[in-house]
Amino acid sequence: MLLSEVVTASADVRATRSRKAKIATLAALVGRAGPEAVAQVVAWVSGELPQGRVGAGWRTLAAVEVTPAGTPTLTVAAVDSALTELASINGDRSAARRRELLATLLSAATAAERDFLIRLLTGELRQGALAAIVTEAVAVAAGVPVEAVRRAAMLSGRLPVTAVAALTGGAAALAEFRLEVGRPIQPMLAAPGATLDDAFAEFDGDVSVEHKLDGARIQVHRKGSQVWVFTRTLRDITAGVPELVRLVAELPCESVVLDGETLALTDSGRPRPFQETMSRFATVEPGAAPEITSARDLLLHPYFFDCLHLDGIDFLDAPLRERRAALLRVARRHAIPALVDPDAESAAEYFDGALAAGHEGIMIKSLAAPYAAGRRGRTWQKIKPTHTLDLVVLGAEWGYGRRTGYLSNLHLGARDPAGGEPIMVGKTFKGLTDALLQWQTTEFPLHERSRDQHTVYLWPELVVEIALDGVQVSPRYPGGVALRFARVVRYRPDREPADADTIDAVRALLPEGLAAVPPQPGAQ
Repeated sequence: MLLSEVVTASADVRATRSRKAKIATLAALVGRAGPEAVAQVVAWVSGELPQGRVGAGWRTLAAVEVTPAGTPTLTVAAVDSALTELASINGDRSAARRRELLATLLSAATAAERDFLIRLLTGELRQGALAAIVTEAVAVAAGVPVEAVRRAAMLSGRLPVTAVAALTGGAAALAEFRLEVGRPIQPMLAAPGATLDDAFAEFDGDVSVEHKLDGARIQVHRKGSQVWVFTRTLRDITAGVPELVRLVAELPCESVVLDGETLALTDSGRPRPFQETMSRFATVEPGAAPEITSARDLLLHPYFFDCLHLDGIDFLDAPLRERRAALLRVARRHAIPALVDPDAESAAEYFDGALAAGHEGIMIKSLAAPYAAGRRGRTWQKIKPTHTLDLVVLGAEWGYGRRTGYLSNLHLGARDPAGGEPIMVGKTFKGLTDALLQWQTTEFPLHERSRDQHTVYLWPELVVEIALDGVQVSPRYPGGVALRFARVVRYRPDREPADADTIDAVRALLPEGLAAVPPQPGAQ
């Protein structure tokens, strides 16, 4: 298969906002790719590289100056081979060898192919093809139910691998995927809840109430003496968290898969700021040595809240009540504090206690629900004292007064569930500390899409947590809604734009009976 076919399909997907049209275009592409090229094609149109990081960032690519080819000749196989070789380069003269290999690759590419490859290599393939859309496209191409593809992708943790199975073996091959200890699965996600009373009533009190920690999501696996620790994005950080490895290795079991959070604590036992916990994960790669500047200050403590496997038994499809019982059997000392089957008054007191202990709030979880990996469903709801949303930073305006010279007022966007560009829902400069202003001014130009006299516009790559008092109808922004009293809580390096809250989640915060108004001409 020629690379030009992938590039053309990518451009077509980028040019439409229709989810149906995106799926049809990608399904046709996947079908033509066949088993030989489908893994690479599915990864690329999802904006990913099967090889992971290949050491070709903006600085390296900027040093490569070649004349584009006049006609398309590059194949998917040839590009994949070049990227694999690129990822393997290390040692003496690695930078020079990397530039030579990139020059060879890019000189064989047409102008359109070169643009595609550069955006793919730098993580900026913004075409509205989220994993959910590519998943549906794979199902259409293979002629199998989309739920079968979703479950197989959840269990494999890798959509390209799932796509190969779907095209070669159909539904029967997809059904063969099982939870495999040592291979991370996509984590289950929570939806924002309106109030404690509403969430409690929704499940008729059949709930577990847990502390909502301001930590980093982890998934730990153990088989015999072998232990793995993965992040929310399924990145292997085992080498960088030896204290977690030792703890899991000492659990009374032969094999286990646990889901939870980890965070650094102060000497008094209160949670440290989220950024301090995340600093342990920033540069950890498989095989790398941990970077701990102060073992006492940055020691990580795990709080497990789910058990997905224990000694040969999988619990994914079991209700939370059974999963929690398994969790307590194997890791009671490290299980997150929880109230099971509480009354409404006890749940409210627990909420107040979580806040007093320095946590974000609480989680309300249905005790009857299975583990829906990779899905943001209503069976897990996070309750905080104020509404919070994870939004995408679309741009920032230059400040004035004491903020002159700093990028300040943020443009905020919600995710389009149809896979299009994020939809702007407001602006804010509140909550920005001097340290954040300095960081934004240094970091934002690295993500610059364009600029004018007043604003630097960004590619939708950075996610920020925003607290707000509510949402109101507004013709000013494209989504027909605007945030009320929005302020920055923190940036979320553990979130991808695909994890941001949708425009539907924002609109759900409108007062009952109100609907978003259509945007007026010139809305921005």
